[in-house]
Amino acid sequence: MVKMAKKLTFGTAIADWQERINVERMRGERAEKVRKVLKKHGVAAILAARPDNTRYLTGLRGAEFLPQLWYVLFFAEHDPVVFLHAGWYHNYPQEAPWIKHWRLARNWVNEGCGPEATEKEVALFAEGVHRELAERRLLGEKLAVVGFDGTSTQALSAKGINVTKGWPLMLEATKIKTVDEINCLKMAYAITDAAWNKTWELLKPGADEVDVAHEAMLAAYKAGADMVPRGHMRTGPNCFDRGIDHTGRHVNHGDLAYAAFCGVGYMGYHTCYYRTFSVGKAPDRKAQDWYKGLIERIDALIETIKPGATTADAARHFPPASKWGYSDEAELLTMEIGHGIGMYHYGFPIINRQWSLEHPQVFEAGMTIAIEGREGEPGQAGVRIEDAVVVTENGAELIDHWPRNEILVAPRS
Repeated sequence: MVKMAKKLTFGTAIADWQERINVERMRGERAEKVRKVLKKHGVAAILAARPDNTRYLTGLRGAEFLPQLWYVLFFAEHDPVVFLHAGWYHNYPQEAPWIKHWRLARNWVNEGCGPEATEKEVALFAEGVHRELAERRLLGEKLAVVGFDGTSTQALSAKGINVTKGWPLMLEATKIKTVDEINCLKMAYAITDAAWNKTWELLKPGADEVDVAHEAMLAAYKAGADMVPRGHMRTGPNCFDRGIDHTGRHVNHGDLAYAAFCGVGYMGYHTCYYRTFSVGKAPDRKAQDWYKGLIERIDALIETIKPGATTADAARHFPPASKWGYSDEAELLTMEIGHGIGMYHYGFPIINRQWSLEHPQVFEAGMTIAIEGREGEPGQAGVRIEDAVVVTENGAELIDHWPRNEILVAPRS
């Protein structure tokens, strides 16, 4: 039987009388992990865009409605430099005193400004980075780059900057979570249980699946989430395999229904969380058998996750693609899988038959992983579940607490 992780003893509010999530400690420990990885690989700095990277490196949020609107130059041996977008540039520095160096970011709005303006703007971008490296006598040293488009990296190279890949470094730095990061994930999952409860209340014959998902996400927001997705729900004949959603389908009596509440966030840490319901009545024997087999294989997989074991050991508990008549394991990518969670939805490690059997990764204490699978018949119905675990010295422990061992009947009676 899978083990449950210790539950949180506190809520989302700040307090001076109890040790809760210590954000200052969390920022410092994350930064130190990245510095260690940079030094290990002989990289002087990493230039990072995308909110998962920039928040991890600095604890900051910023404008995200276009790619690369703001970015961070993070050093192995120096204080980081934050290049902020217009608007944020003038009012954010006073809110984040732990950042000492602020600059104006350059952006060419997906080249919407035209080729000539893009060329000029990207040159200013590269010049700004070059200047910071030169001031710290780091020209010629390796600069890792992550989250940028090809236009950006070409401009940096043209400026003579020694560019190297940044994703492997960030994935290595983020694979082991600190106690505060793990608690952020636990909080995100606890918050999402409010969404499951609302789904259980509203999912009934005649309900619009879109309305149910939206109300569920509103419940998560009210419970303390600082980011919510639109919520994904599939019902009846759309339950297998994962495909179109948000159809506005009206739920029928006896339907199976599952939701994907992935991306509910707390301090930048996000859930990946599936559950299945039966609408109006107990599921039939076929659905119960699907679900029983699914739980058994997910449990068996979770029980193999322990320090020193590998993703190959775990992946053997996933059925081969041929079970469903598929010819390529890629036909199951992101559906029969385990994947690292945190600020990244797909960080280290990845568990599946597509890659893990030939390219195993070793489990380590402090990893946080979501494991998901599904069963059913195309065009008929299906069941799905996704759990989240933290790897401890004694094995994997579940951090999600919504009932999982049987299909709940909705609406709640």
